[in-house]
Amino acid sequence: MQDTAAYLYKVVTALAQEIGVRTHLDVDKLGRCADAIAGEFNSFGFKTTRQPVPIDGNTYQNIIAERAGNASPEKILIVGAHYDTVRTTPGADDNASGVAGLLALARTFAGVTMSKTVRFVAFALEEPPFFRTRNMGSYHYARSLKKNREKVEGMICLEMIGFFSDREGSQQYPFPLLRRKFPTKGNYIAMVGNMRSKRFTKTTAESFIKAVDLPVVTLNAPPIVIGIDFSDHWSFGKFGYTALMVTDTAFYRNPHYHAATDLPETLDYNRMAKVVRGLTAAVKEWGGKQ
Repeated sequence: MQDTAAYLYKVVTALAQEIGVRTHLDVDKLGRCADAIAGEFNSFGFKTTRQPVPIDGNTYQNIIAERAGNASPEKILIVGAHYDTVRTTPGADDNASGVAGLLALARTFAGVTMSKTVRFVAFALEEPPFFRTRNMGSYHYARSLKKNREKVEGMICLEMIGFFSDREGSQQYPFPLLRRKFPTKGNYIAMVGNMRSKRFTKTTAESFIKAVDLPVVTLNAPPIVIGIDFSDHWSFGKFGYTALMVTDTAFYRNPHYHAATDLPETLDYNRMAKVVRGLTAAVKEWGGKQ
């Protein structure tokens, strides 16, 4: 666990501190991010591919690494996270934490044999002005999957997984009534998605809970619940794929959201490591670890 926590810190620091603010206007910085992520995948023994995302005269990149299944390789689970930020923040939680979790998971699965295929994808262009549009990197990727008729059984989106608080009242919700049902301390990880993904969310959470002692809250709801589809899983939903977001709930908890203070030292790497461990168990159960 400590080794995983140290690795997560290393990745978050590299993206948020050494590279820093990385918006769609910072083409060179996003290129450095893409190279660094691909380099990590390669160091684990993965062969990586790059999907170009051409927008407004620039070309951005989705970085893809795959662990092919040996019995049913055509059945695919996507695990993804975006690596860009808005211009106001170095983005330690949003979303260097998600990328760190993605890479830590890939590192774990580098030597694991499974029946089904897992793909790890780092997406460009999740943030405004492309947010929830066809220009998102994840939209480009999901559209290509649909075009190629690939059998995607689910998508797990890692979106801000590093901020936790044990303070009473630290957790907020889009509707006041939700405070009667859900915890008022921000010391859990959430798994959320649309109504179509309810079963996928339930089974993922069940596997997660069996592996670690980090509390989990699940919610599948229509888009009227603000934030329920605010990340790359939105793109997959547009093409009819089952998808969920794993998140610390972003602006409902983290006071540093989209701010200059979203720095590596504000995150809880031990709890992040538990998120990785729980998701490892969930992916192994889905994939039929052998």
